[in-house]
Amino acid sequence: MNETDLRAEIAAERRELAAVLGDLPAAGWDAPSLCEGWRIREVVAHITMAYRYSGPRVIFELIRSGGGMNRMLDRCARRDAASVPAAGLHASLRDNATHPWKPPGGGYEGALTHDVVHGLDMTVALGVDRRVPEQRLRVVLDGLASARAIRYFGADLEGVELRADDLDWSFGSGSTVTGAAQDLALVLCGRRLPPGRLGGEQSTRFAAV
Repeated sequence: MNETDLRAEIAAERRELAAVLGDLPAAGWDAPSLCEGWRIREVVAHITMAYRYSGPRVIFELIRSGGGMNRMLDRCARRDAASVPAAGLHASLRDNATHPWKPPGGGYEGALTHDVVHGLDMTVALGVDRRVPEQRLRVVLDGLASARAIRYFGADLEGVELRADDLDWSFGSGSTVTGAAQDLALVLCGRRLPPGRLGGEQSTRFAAV
């Protein structure tokens, strides 16, 4: 995809996620996500942080967190989830579909991956039957199936071949673990999935306890 296509897909992904959240009952915001320790509201607070924080504010929060990026992101997500109403978080996502944010060094491919993965963190955990369009998944899988990404997320894929059963895509070698491409994207990110979403002898390695 060129930049124009990527930005169009990012905007569409954000609008679709905002539509899902718009139908979510109040109690759903406190349901657990696939991000360990985060509820749905923390995930949305994290996604929308880029729209709500200026560059200097991010630097300030990073300094307050001792320079640890992940520590800063977790602290801010938890604080904002507690202080910003669900309606405000929802509006921030809905109203910033075309925001030009890109993760440092990740480009618009990284921005799309960020939104798709965190969207799945919510919809899969909530049991919402939403399918990410193939053209977005191809970009996401290309980015995640790299040595750099696997090191970052800490996914243990030794001796495993991931093979999608809904499109022509596979990664790795060894015992085959099958599933929908979007579920395998979550495996690449080190997520634990609800039981029954993956097949193969090694599938239990990636299932939630």
